[in-house]
Amino acid sequence: MRFTSIAAAICALGLALPAWAHHSHGAYQDTFMDVEGVVREVHYVVPHSWVYLEVKDATGEPQLWALEATGRPALERIGVTADYLKPGDSIKARCHRLRDNSNGCLLGFLKDSNGVVKDWDGNGALAPSDF
Repeated sequence: MRFTSIAAAICALGLALPAWAHHSHGAYQDTFMDVEGVVREVHYVVPHSWVYLEVKDATGEPQLWALEATGRPALERIGVTADYLKPGDSIKARCHRLRDNSNGCLLGFLKDSNGVVKDWDGNGALAPSDF
């Protein structure tokens, strides 16, 4: 009986540690920022989906941003299908920028070209009223 309990605890810990480590958001800033641009590519994959967005910098030059989202199954649960976003769509994102200030962020909310706001982080948060 004791061996079974110890084996179960080791298995649970072995499964929990990689999941905990994988979902660390330490590379991203704690505060949100808004970014707008034109979708260039979308990859609905597991464990994380990606939206590549062309954003104009302060001088008007286009910059490619990589926006990290939750995985495909979680997006499907909120109605995001393979044809939800298409290259050429204009969108707005509220996200956590990379700490090194490179062109990437962890998505929180995405407002599509029809003005619909969805939580792309996968935690079911309500859309902010000021977005």
